[in-house]
Amino acid sequence: MPATPPPLVCVVDSYGLSKTLVDEFLKRGAAVLRVQSTPEVPAAYRGPFDLSDYVDNIVHGGDLAATARAVAAHRPVAVVAGGEIGVELADALSESLGLATNGTALSAARRDKYVMIEAIKRAGVAGARQALLTDAQDVLAWHRQVGGRVVVKPLRSAAGNGVHFCDTPEESAAAARSIIGSENVFSDRNTAAVAQEYLRGTEYMVNTASRDGVHRVCEIWRTTRITANGVADLSDTVYLMPRRGEVQDRLTTYAGEVLDALGIRHGPAHVEIKITDSGPVLVEAGARIGGANLPHYAQLAHGASQLDWAVDAYLDPDRFLARHKDDDPRALHCAFVGLVSPFSGTLRGYPHLERVRRLESFHEARVAVAPGQRIRRTVDDLSYPMFVILLHESEETVLRDANTIRYLDGPSFYDVTDPDPE
Repeated sequence: MPATPPPLVCVVDSYGLSKTLVDEFLKRGAAVLRVQSTPEVPAAYRGPFDLSDYVDNIVHGGDLAATARAVAAHRPVAVVAGGEIGVELADALSESLGLATNGTALSAARRDKYVMIEAIKRAGVAGARQALLTDAQDVLAWHRQVGGRVVVKPLRSAAGNGVHFCDTPEESAAAARSIIGSENVFSDRNTAAVAQEYLRGTEYMVNTASRDGVHRVCEIWRTTRITANGVADLSDTVYLMPRRGEVQDRLTTYAGEVLDALGIRHGPAHVEIKITDSGPVLVEAGARIGGANLPHYAQLAHGASQLDWAVDAYLDPDRFLARHKDDDPRALHCAFVGLVSPFSGTLRGYPHLERVRRLESFHEARVAVAPGQRIRRTVDDLSYPMFVILLHESEETVLRDANTIRYLDGPSFYDVTDPDPE
């Protein structure tokens, strides 16, 4: 008898670190078809790209029926968004092909940050006060009414791109002017912006996987923040939390409510939540795998992560549904520390990097800017020159080493020619 062909999964817009999800499907014996949602690769992802792991690469030209026919010819068992910009096309293809789907009815609410918050509030889920901005003047009266600090950001960007923390109406108007008409991180034109009340509280990143509306919280990361380089709320470190606890239980319940309100019934999601004085409130969510390769490090620390659970959700739903409440195989502690450059210039080196490498919980340094390359001040998720990953059985050791890195990470950490200081 002929051998049974492997299941084939269609991944829409696999770029950069989202390739880890493709690798997980391959490790589980699946074949992978890649679909590119735009003829032109967004500027943030341009560069060498290896297609050797894919059975084919279909470039969507705007005709959904034609792309669906091309995908159907490969007989996929699932269509998955590989990244943020692939969410809407993945919804449309999965719905068109009759596969497990989140559908298209709420696709816009899974991408547009204004529509997202309005959708969860209509479902009775706590959400921020906000205003849609099509002109810089729109925000002046609204900011005066809300008072305090306001966040102004693009509707459909990511990675902290274009996010402004504004303490006066005039600052909010200036932020809106800088956003509207500019290009976002995905090379799309920003036709509007959103202003939201600033949420005070610790921010958490909750990575989930779902099947048939049953949700698994795969990992929760607690963030810490600093004020640097003119950014009032810059994320500097994220800590992987134990699976269970009072805070984790609150986040799990709220994240499930958000997923239900946004119609996310299948596949991975990334939910950013702040716990304020009034309770958990959504910052934003994405119907895709968590970024920055965090699920990979959670997999190292806990023995399983969003990567494993997302693959189960599509390839082995019975296993997913039977085990979705189980604990993780192990419980190491992990921190993901971003170095914050105060300079723009040409990097000659990192004088204290070896001191970081000697830390007891040091696991890996992911260098984004190498000596000889241009470095710039860190102002968003796209401008960290390096990430240091800490991994250890002792939480105290990880916390100590993360604090040591923050102590070392100052102007003397960077040898830069012609620096332009803050």
